[in-house]
Amino acid sequence: MYLAMNRFAVKKGQEEAFEAVWTGRETRLHELDGFKSFHLLKGPEGEDGQTVLYASHTIWNSKDDFLAWTKSEQFRDAHKNAGSNRDLYAGPPKFEGFEAVSGA
Repeated sequence: MYLAMNRFAVKKGQEEAFEAVWTGRETRLHELDGFKSFHLLKGPEGEDGQTVLYASHTIWNSKDDFLAWTKSEQFRDAHKNAGSNRDLYAGPPKFEGFEAVSGA
């Protein structure tokens, strides 16, 4: 199992717009081999008091399946308008990838 996560610092007051971007787009993830699930998570207020933290994560059968997604037409389509929403963020997303060591 492979978990791919992006963490976002969203400008306070922009939470609804940020969530609308994520819930309103067609990711086509279900079209790819190895895709298991996607979640968008809302976290606490950032330490700076000016942001709200979010994380998106996808779970894949393997890291290779995730890497295939990043090179796919579906990935390009899902991210084609990403630059138009920069005013929602207090900086670029931070990517983290994790391979399962154990689990139930």
